[in-house]
Formats: sequence, structure tokens, C-alpha cells
Amino acid sequence: MDDILFASERFVGLLLPLAVLLIVYIVTKILRRVLYSRLNRWAKHTATDIDDILIEATQRPSVFWCLMAAIYFAVQSSRLPDSAMVLAHRLLAAAFIASFTWVAATLATRLIRSRSQRLSGALPFTSLSENISRILVFGLGGLMMLNGLGISITPILATLGVGSLAVALALQDTLSNLFSGVHITIAHQIKIGDYVKLETGEEGYVTDINWRTTQIRMLPNNVVLIPNSKLTQAIVTNYYLPEKEMSVTINVGVHYNSDLERVERVTCEVAKEVMKEVPGGVPAFDPFIRFHTFNDFSVDFTAILRAKEFADQYLIKHEFVKRLHRRYAKEGIVIPYPIEAVNYEQENGPGSRGREA
Repeated sequence: MDDILFASERFVGLLLPLAVLLIVYIVTKILRRVLYSRLNRWAKHTATDIDDILIEATQRPSVFWCLMAAIYFAVQSSRLPDSAMVLAHRLLAAAFIASFTWVAATLATRLIRSRSQRLSGALPFTSLSENISRILVFGLGGLMMLNGLGISITPILATLGVGSLAVALALQDTLSNLFSGVHITIAHQIKIGDYVKLETGEEGYVTDINWRTTQIRMLPNNVVLIPNSKLTQAIVTNYYLPEKEMSVTINVGVHYNSDLERVERVTCEVAKEVMKEVPGGVPAFDPFIRFHTFNDFSVDFTAILRAKEFADQYLIKHEFVKRLHRRYAKEGIVIPYPIEAVNYEQENGPGSRGREA
């Protein structure tokens, strides 16, 4: 009889925590669904995107939080020994800190991305900024989790302080690239999407800045990896500073018999058409030309147009040359071939034989 009573009490002792676990989990899941349904409807009517980021980052982990809440109440209703109860509480606290750390890291990266897109003075979103924010959040969360488990973090911090010197000496090149990458990111002189050209000749769009290298995608679709420390010491031309728009210069030469006033008028008319009709041109810009050289066989000038960004100049030059050549042919304006003229009168004039003798 005593065995039956003992077995029944044990069964009830197991059944009660399981029932509490199931009931609490179902209730919290229902509350979660109602809460996020209202939050999503509310977020659609707000101007800021911060609430959307918060809801998206916490919606999935909230299922895990419901389960942890159910486990907590189930443990509270159980008849576990005090030592087991303390261990269970510490494990639950560590699990909650770990999940919260993951959510905080996700929020940090998404907020940095959002702010960098909206504010030009914000920290640019790169692999380096993403990794630094994640490392800081996970490092802080790891220390809090160890403290929650009852592990003293003071010796760990002391060990890290002493070991940091040895790590710094062993990883001089790596740390040099790391801090150079931080400098490049914060200085805003080279940003993701900028078109840059190095003194060594490499040029292209900056696609990423990570802890070691800066990636530049060249126009042939090749990727150049440049160590951050080398990039900070190089002479770099950034075609997106102070703005993306840039002048497009095209050298042209016309025959000496040409009416230069007419040449200027016709050339500017063609350039205006290009600015208005060719993608990448700046319609509001008024093109102009400047004569500058009496060359061996032509009067040379430079036509100045304007492109919205660096890569647009190629199509603008292409269309301008085609249209200008067609218009010159229609107007009778001659673009001379390279020639070499010999003055026979001067060569055969008086004194020429004397010179030959």
C-alpha cells in the first residue's frame, strides 16, 4: 500500500510540472500572437523604421522566451531539491542572457545599417563595423552569462589584460590592418560604393571594408583586395568626393579654314542634346568648349560636358563623338586627317642650292 501511495505521489509530482509547462507555454504563445499582431499594425502607421527593426528582431526569439517562461514556472511547481533548483535557475538565466545577446547583436547591426543609409554622418555599414558591433555585444553578453552561472569574471578580465600585450606583439600586421580599417570607416573619405583610383593604377567601386582588406570591384568585374594599412598610406583619388557629378572632357580638332564661331555653336548644340537625351548626362548643365591649341594640322579645343557619376562618362563620350561626327558632316565642318605639309617654294627658293652646296 505504501508503494502505491509513493508511486501516486511521484506521478502527481511529475504531472503537475508538466501540466504547468504546457499551460504556461500555450498561454504565453497566445499572448505573444496577440501582442505582435497589434505591434505590426501599429508599426505600419509610424514614420520611423526603428519599431519595425525591433519587432522583426524579437519576433522569433520570443517563441524561445515563451518556452523559458514555461520551464521556469514548471520548475517552481516541482519538488526538486534546493541544489537542483538553483542550478535550474542559473541555466535559465544563462539561456535568457544568451538569447537576449543574440537579439541585441542583431539589433545593433540592423540599426547601424539603417542609420548609415539615412544619415551621411553616421557610421558606414561595412563588414568591419558589423563585426565590431557583434564582437562587443557578444563579449558583454558572454561575461554576463558567466556571471549569471556563478563564475567569477574578475580573473578572466585580468587574464585578458595581461594576454592582450602578447597578442598585440604577435599580431602586429593584423592589428595594423584592423585599426586602419576602423580609421577608413570613421573618416568617411572612402565609403562603400565610391569609385576610387589608386596611385598604382587600380580603380573601381569600393564594395566592402573588412577587418583586413578593402575590396574594390574594377570595371572588368574583377575584385582587388588591398590591405587596409596600405590603403591608408596610398595616394587615392575618390571620384565621388566632394560629389558624384564630374566633368567629362573630350578633345576635338577642326580644319584651319573652319569658322570657329560656327564650330562653337554647332558643338555646343550637340553637347546639349547629349546632356538631355543620354542616360547619365546632367540635363541642367550647359556644355561649353574652349579653344586652346594651334596644332600641326588643326585648331584644337576641348568640349566640357557633365556626367552624374564616373561610369556614365563612357556612354556620354560614345554618343557625343557619334553625334558630333554626323553633325559636322552635315554642316560641312572638316575634322582633318593628320598631315605633314612641305613648302616647296621655300625649299626651292633662292639660296636653296647654296645651302645644298
